[in-house]
Amino acid sequence: MEVATTSVWNDCLDIIKQEVDEQSFATWFKPITPLRSEGDVLTIQVPSQFFYEWLEEHYVPVLKKAVHQILGPGGRLEYSVIVDSGNQTNPPVLVNYPNGSGFKKSNAQAVNGHEEYSPFSFKALNPLTVNSRLNPNYSFDNFVEGDCNRLARSAGVAVAKKPGTTSFNPLMLYGGVGVGKTHLVQAIGNEIKKNLPEKIVLYVDQNDFTSQFLNALQNHKMQEFQNFYLQVDLLILDDVQFLAGREKTQEIFFHIFNQLHQSGKQIIMTSDCPPRDLKGFQERLLSRFKWGLTADLQEPDFETKLAIIHNKMQSDGIEIPTEVAEYLAFSVDTNLRDMEGVLNSLMFHATLLKKEIDLELAKEVLKNIVKEIQADVSVDYIQKTVADFFKVELEAMKSKVKKREIVIPRQTAMYFCKRYTQLTLALIGENFGGRDHSTVIHALESVEDMMKTDANYKNSVDELTKKFKSRMSA
Repeated sequence: MEVATTSVWNDCLDIIKQEVDEQSFATWFKPITPLRSEGDVLTIQVPSQFFYEWLEEHYVPVLKKAVHQILGPGGRLEYSVIVDSGNQTNPPVLVNYPNGSGFKKSNAQAVNGHEEYSPFSFKALNPLTVNSRLNPNYSFDNFVEGDCNRLARSAGVAVAKKPGTTSFNPLMLYGGVGVGKTHLVQAIGNEIKKNLPEKIVLYVDQNDFTSQFLNALQNHKMQEFQNFYLQVDLLILDDVQFLAGREKTQEIFFHIFNQLHQSGKQIIMTSDCPPRDLKGFQERLLSRFKWGLTADLQEPDFETKLAIIHNKMQSDGIEIPTEVAEYLAFSVDTNLRDMEGVLNSLMFHATLLKKEIDLELAKEVLKNIVKEIQADVSVDYIQKTVADFFKVELEAMKSKVKKREIVIPRQTAMYFCKRYTQLTLALIGENFGGRDHSTVIHALESVEDMMKTDANYKNSVDELTKKFKSRMSA
């Protein structure tokens, strides 16, 4: 019986192939499983309620033609639909939809006919004409890897090699503003377009997705809207957190997500926080966000910032002095977008003034971004405040003593000297017993590492920060 059922359905598929395009066939007919064939009734299993409704709405003429040719004029089709319970702990259930009156009449013209052009139509979507909306300047080559983003980048490379076939589906990347999320997801998209040109890749942010959805709703183009997204091989949705509270938009995205995932298509999303912290989302949608891999991108450390600065300047054909790059890496402590803006401003000033890029020019450009040297927050004041806080002798911090109880306060004081003064690293080292430039760099990196791994030490740094800021604003 099983062989006969499969044979009947395969015969139907041969007819259907002649009626629909290749992309539609792969999306809507390949996922169907034949269950049984009894007399003039063929029962097929479809992967979701949404899938069933879409077939009934758009492909009844095609199905009817195939079934009638294979089973005869009285041939009928029945559906067994997999209905998701909305939670991963309970398995999906099957619901049967017998179509006792034959076939429903379709009110769509998606198969044959001449519906007016829509940007969401089947024919508008193929790898050669679809606008992927990717920035070609974003690539893996110019995405600087560091401890702050290594897991996310590695996952991105894996997805780019085998989209939709790894366990990283969906791939959810999260992190604060300006840490490189958009760069990384677009790098994935560009890599797939380069190596797998037959794949349809689409990048869209939440605002555009919502606007398209509302426009489709108002203009009665929902069928075309859904069809458009379901043809995509890689969907990248940026800033998914802004879907919070949008019930209708979440509902349509839920169905699109389900069908893409079931069809082996790749989904990538970005957010400012992990799924567990997203508010205003349907629980069933959040559970799907966790199906694949969630990876974070953190604020870059000093070494990564330094590499980003050199990479950016070199890509523009400019060599930046080491002391200037280090000054910028420590002075711009907001995010990478701000850093890029500073570098662009620095290059503009250098070109306009016909000057070499040096520390003096960098300080001039940053004077509205970085706090000016405060007379009351000098190196001496910082050293004394830190020594008092850690209860160590001031002279011991300036000495060659390498005991941990002295080294940590010394490194902490160097960190604040870099943060709140505009002294070069070499001059900071001079104020700590004639230490050199590399020793100061090591101190700054050590402080950043300890803040990540030692909560008590981070609290100490935070408390000292409040002291210095209070002094500066007094």
